[in-house]
Amino acid sequence: GRGWGLVLVSAAVLLLLAALGLALVLILTRESLPHLSCGGVMTASEGSFSSPNHPGSYPPNLLCVWVIRTLPPYVIQIHVSSLTVEGPSPCLFDWLEVLLVHPSPFCRFCGNVAPPTLNTNSSTAWVTFRSDGSIAGTGFAAKYRAILPEQSQWSCSREEFMCDSGRCLLPASVCDGHPNCHDRADEANCSNRHKGEKCGGQKFGPHGHLESPNHPSPYPHQQLCVWHISVDEGHIITLSFRSFSLETQNVCEFDYVEVHDSISTRAGRVFCGSTLPPALNSSGPHMTVVFVADEGVADIGFNATYQAVFILDRTCEPGQYACRTGECLQHQWLCDGWDDCPDGADEQASSCETIEVEMCQGLSYNLTSFPNIWLSIADQREAATLLRQYRVLMELACFEPLQRLVCGMFLPQCSPDGGVLQPCRSVCSSAEQQCSQALDLFSFSWPFNCHLLPDSQDPMECSRP
Repeated sequence: GRGWGLVLVSAAVLLLLAALGLALVLILTRESLPHLSCGGVMTASEGSFSSPNHPGSYPPNLLCVWVIRTLPPYVIQIHVSSLTVEGPSPCLFDWLEVLLVHPSPFCRFCGNVAPPTLNTNSSTAWVTFRSDGSIAGTGFAAKYRAILPEQSQWSCSREEFMCDSGRCLLPASVCDGHPNCHDRADEANCSNRHKGEKCGGQKFGPHGHLESPNHPSPYPHQQLCVWHISVDEGHIITLSFRSFSLETQNVCEFDYVEVHDSISTRAGRVFCGSTLPPALNSSGPHMTVVFVADEGVADIGFNATYQAVFILDRTCEPGQYACRTGECLQHQWLCDGWDDCPDGADEQASSCETIEVEMCQGLSYNLTSFPNIWLSIADQREAATLLRQYRVLMELACFEPLQRLVCGMFLPQCSPDGGVLQPCRSVCSSAEQQCSQALDLFSFSWPFNCHLLPDSQDPMECSRP
């Protein structure tokens, strides 16, 4: 009895602190957000709410807070039916945030895929919607209802997977190789599921082909296909696209193909739209091709072939660049204005550019590459504009590790193959540990999900700015 009492008291304190924090945010931002036409307190047994103007574009500089309350023992279930909010994770600019007690203190969402059903296990929930002054989407629409935990309605939507006594997962999160449930139920009994995959897989042999599902008909929504291509040692892989037509977009964020010069998927060249990509050559006997499609517009997709090409039997050291003729080059020789490979591939393979943003100069690297597909940033000028909001934190004692992390996210390191490297997870975790308390004084919640970054110390897989 005493243990449960402590749990309930801790939960109450958490929610009270969260309420005070939201109130403080409202007070601090009232001058900059004079027209709060959204949010409110909802006490009915069920209801709905949405971003302003939905399904039209939401206004800039919004802060909307909904407080949903019901009488115990009823708890609140929230279902977001649609979501189109600027940016992928870690949701730095616009976001929808739900404050919970279970399964985690809060959940933050952005992008174009609506989250699964949220069972709060609480009679009170806070929902916050925030937008910055730039890009806008159509926002979100959501419903809630009060239910008894022991009722049969304590469940997920028909297409969702339930675990941990009320946690709901989208189908794409089941059997994806990453346990999302505490009991790992989402990764159990996956062999039959994998047998039914319609795309991706291992490709061996001197030649072959790959294509998007249903090609040349439109591909299905919400696809993630990964092909690992391997040929004999002493060969490289030439990938040639025969047809290519994906959803039209300015930045490859929704539907795209990513080609990686290895068996890793840490960094690669990204293609979208209807322009046929050029022929791509690996530097060794492995290549990975990834196809991603969201839940929106679909097109006919792509068709590609690959061919093994013999090279001199010579293996380069880790961190070196292999010319097609077998020569090994140091990293600093790439994009230096000189053709060190006989065919000039070392000057063509990379799309690196020198970092010009003053705040991010003097890092462990000085080359970056755009567009930034993770944060939907077109060029360095846009990155510099977005980074200005962090200058208010320059007086903090922890600004140096925060600066390294933020610069690593906004101006990622350019890799030898022309792709980019995200910061290592340890860089993010260190900054979070040093800065979380200081950010609390400004009523800023930690904006990054460190677990989404590569958990590696390999300089070929992630960067340490």
